[in-house]
Amino acid sequence: MANYLNRLGRYAFTQRRTVLAVWIVLLALIGTGAAAFHNVGSGAALTVPGTESQDARDALAREFPQAAGASGSIALRAAPGTTFTEPGGRAVLAEVADAARGLDGVSGVVTPEQSGAVTPDGRYAIIQVQFTQSANDISPETKQAYEQLGTAIAERSGATIAPGGEVATPDPEVGATEIIGVAVAAVVLVLTFGSLIAAGMTMLTALVGVGVGTAGIYAASGFVTFTGVTPILALMLGLAVGIDYALFITARYRQELAKGRSAVDAAGRAIGTAGSAVVFAGSTVIIALAALSAVGIPFLSTMGLAAAAAVLVAVLVALTLTPAMLGFAGDRIQPRAPRSAAPAGDGASAVPAEKPTAGARWVGIVTRRPVRVVAITVLGLIVVALPARDMQLGLPTNGTATEATAARISYDLITEGFGEGYNSQIVVVAGPDTPERSSAATTALGAALGELDGVTAVAPAQFAADGRTSLTTVVPAGGPADPATEKLIATIRSDIAPGIDATIAVTGVAAVAIDVSDTLTSALPIYLAIVIGLSLILLTVVFRSVLVPLKAALGFLLTTAATFGATVAVFQWGWLADVLGVDSTGPIVSFLPIILIGVTFGLSMDYEVFLVSRMREDYLHGADARTATVTGFTHSARVVTAAAVIMIAVFSAFVLAPDPTVKMIGFSLAVGVVVDAFLVRMTIVPAVMSLLGDRAWRLPKWLDRVVPTIDIEGAALENDGRTGTGADARPEGEQDLVRA
Repeated sequence: MANYLNRLGRYAFTQRRTVLAVWIVLLALIGTGAAAFHNVGSGAALTVPGTESQDARDALAREFPQAAGASGSIALRAAPGTTFTEPGGRAVLAEVADAARGLDGVSGVVTPEQSGAVTPDGRYAIIQVQFTQSANDISPETKQAYEQLGTAIAERSGATIAPGGEVATPDPEVGATEIIGVAVAAVVLVLTFGSLIAAGMTMLTALVGVGVGTAGIYAASGFVTFTGVTPILALMLGLAVGIDYALFITARYRQELAKGRSAVDAAGRAIGTAGSAVVFAGSTVIIALAALSAVGIPFLSTMGLAAAAAVLVAVLVALTLTPAMLGFAGDRIQPRAPRSAAPAGDGASAVPAEKPTAGARWVGIVTRRPVRVVAITVLGLIVVALPARDMQLGLPTNGTATEATAARISYDLITEGFGEGYNSQIVVVAGPDTPERSSAATTALGAALGELDGVTAVAPAQFAADGRTSLTTVVPAGGPADPATEKLIATIRSDIAPGIDATIAVTGVAAVAIDVSDTLTSALPIYLAIVIGLSLILLTVVFRSVLVPLKAALGFLLTTAATFGATVAVFQWGWLADVLGVDSTGPIVSFLPIILIGVTFGLSMDYEVFLVSRMREDYLHGADARTATVTGFTHSARVVTAAAVIMIAVFSAFVLAPDPTVKMIGFSLAVGVVVDAFLVRMTIVPAVMSLLGDRAWRLPKWLDRVVPTIDIEGAALENDGRTGTGADARPEGEQDLVRA
């Protein structure tokens, strides 16, 4: 591994113009494809094959094709002192309905007079709009026209008109929030390197990787259905790991220059050592994300694979474009003066001769009283994790959308006039059967539903054209996230359906949320087993140890529990909600836990690999176990700290996004990095490593015989500079290269 990457780094350094040109061409081609095929939206939505709610939705699409497209609900509130039962109010309703019929793709409009959707006092009304296409296929122009429908009428009449429903569900957006994260990352890089050139080069390579990865997802969206969260997650991860990977390689390159190596040798050594760590750290992230496909939920599979592809691009950019850019930077990227005097010979394991750094002081404190440090840190994380016991899962609804959006205004207006249950209607599908049996079953079903507690209304049943299938709409008393609504759905499924002489299936917003949450919860153990199992194997190969991978996995579980606890406290309990701009509290997005587990595991292994690989490198170079822990940590602490701060900045910037789902993902990932990098990897890990001593690096003989040896520490590169020998021997034509 180290030999191959060393040669790759030297090639990219010497052929810098070719490498740069290749990435520029790729960026241009993929960017053109993104502009031509871009089709990402929220309507792709959360389909879970095999669940009852999805089967019911599929049946409705087959049997009621006129209602297969997206629906909209226009909520209206009469002007002060008027009602919709008066001539003037009826005229407003008619004008809004006519405007809705004029929109592209509208197959039908149901007025309040037809549906009875007018409150007893005549103050509130709802107009239903049916489209022929799904929400994801409706053009942005039509969506915008729908959301602005009735604006002029409202100004003229004084009525409040708020188009909502599926069509108005906002696609996740981040706006300019990522610029804040990039700006903070740039400042951290300048402070870390003390060089604008080094910081700018690192940032540039990361941005190229993000551009290629994100553009690739948008280009693929013309052929593969993505939810609106998918490119945002890929952007988060691609930006964070892209900056971090380039940072690690550039920092190692500068260390090699400080030892007196030529620029091309330093580039080869940096890719052979830090680049090896990048490969394996990136592999853990990719494994964790790609393993989302094992859950069996299409939108999660595409989300995980797209994010994994973005991380893969970041790794490739770090291994090729970074050394190429180092070639352009030349001597200007060198530190002005070494921060510490390294004795001749083994610079990798030398203890700084000058004033100890903050990292050296910290690892000294941690390893001096390791048992106490581990106990206090673990206890603190358990306390933070306690709120996770009350975690409730659900799907985002228009009720959790940003307050200023049309979808949220409509949702609140319907709740104000008709009750929250009107926003969480339950659809019960009966059949298909013979028309006679379907009619009898539907009649019995309607009577049974009307007698249930928690049911506000049962609408008259609608039959398919052939009379074999019916749908009955139930209005519950509670909203989509109300436990009473969940209980009502469970009652219909377990108590009512078995007593009806027909095939009964329940769907609707709340039913879909329940089925998605149940499916994801049942898939979590399998997913954890796959991710942790594969990564334990990978780390065992990397470190040739059993205890180090086990320690890494246990630390990850602490990180995950604490992150869940903090997320529940903010987004479900409402702690610090005003500070973080959380408009409304509610259930945690059902797919967040499994995404958080995958991403956090991958990122936590990043820091594990970068920190522990340097400890192992010093151990293999002759240092005893405790000294290797101290010196390895000391050499890595500054760069790992900078990398963690950059990730925190990137993820935290997304907390400023208006979309609640994006906000929640950004917050949880930022907290996860804080906990894992600073409390687990930089506190618990060195303490445990000092307690384990030599046992940390032992491998049972039977396992030693089957585990391949991979040189991630670059031991094979020790013969560098000796022409014709060693992995770092210079190819012909490179001997005369100077630092440039």
